[in-house]
This record gives sequence, structure tokens and C-alpha cells, in this order.
Amino acid sequence: MTVRLTPHPDTPCQALDRIEVNVARDGSGGLALRFVATGDISRLRMPPPVTRARTDELWKHACFEAFVKPAGGEAYWEFNLSPSNRWAGYRFDGYRDGMTSPPRLALRHLTQRASASLYELVATLDLTGGPAFDQPWRLGLSAVIEETTGARSYWALAHAPGKPDFHHPDAFALDLPA
Repeated sequence: MTVRLTPHPDTPCQALDRIEVNVARDGSGGLALRFVATGDISRLRMPPPVTRARTDELWKHACFEAFVKPAGGEAYWEFNLSPSNRWAGYRFDGYRDGMTSPPRLALRHLTQRASASLYELVATLDLTGGPAFDQPWRLGLSAVIEETTGARSYWALAHAPGKPDFHHPDAFALDLPA
């Protein structure tokens, strides 16, 4: 399934025209994601690739994100994917409450490619230590885009009222069946 992210109304982006995400469950406890940003990629500030590792605070710069919540539940999982090859995974008991970094959450695959007009990040997340795979999920998909000017834009499937907040229940806008 392919969905389109939109920038928050208070944070327009001059460099990009669109961000689309292809999302699917992979049948073995995983979530497959393909983020595609189109526009003038030379105007983006992307961290250089480094050795893949789990790292906190990736959302402060260019970052692609997935939030997964079992339908009807309060707990949710957050995944951050950086163009640097760094990644993070967290579990929350409820809205921004009870954050932990479960060791069983893992990144199975992360690749990226870029051209003058396209940036693509492809990842497969291992959620076997996360939400029950045999239940429907609500997803929030988002991106933090940093331009060479230093401006940041916040993209999501849906935006809650007020400032950008990817954790807000309104941001969980995609139903993904079991």
C-alpha cells in the first residue's frame, strides 16, 4: 500500500515536492517500508553514511519514522531511520509515556539511494518483540526533513492541531490489517 505524507502547515519545505511511503507486513513479524522523497535533493542536508548502529535522538535531523500501535491499544512502538544508517526503536505505554528501548526490536534491512531528484530509503523492521503480529495495526508514518538552509519540515500522514507532534493519536492515520 502506498500513502503520501504532507508537510505540517507551519513547516513548508522548499526542496521537496512530495514524500510517499510504501508499507507492508512481510509475513514473518516484520514491517517493510519504502520512503521516496522527490524534489531537489541537493537542497537537503543529509547526514553522511556511517556504520549501522542503534542511536538515540535521530529526529533532530533528517529522519524517517514509523509508529505502530495495535488497534484498540494505548501502547505503541516508534522507529527512527536515518540516512546515516543509524536507527532507533522504542516502546511507549501510552502517549509519550513509559518510553523504553526493547532489545528485541531490530532492523533487518536498510538501504538507500539518491539522484538529483529522488531520495529513497528502504527498511525492514523486525517487530517480533513488538506488537502482536496477528492483530490489525494503526500506523503513523512521518519524516523530518532538513534543508541546507537549516530549515526543518515535519511530514506526516495526518497532523494533529498545533505544533508538529508525531506521537499524537491523530497521527496514527493508517489501518494495516493483520
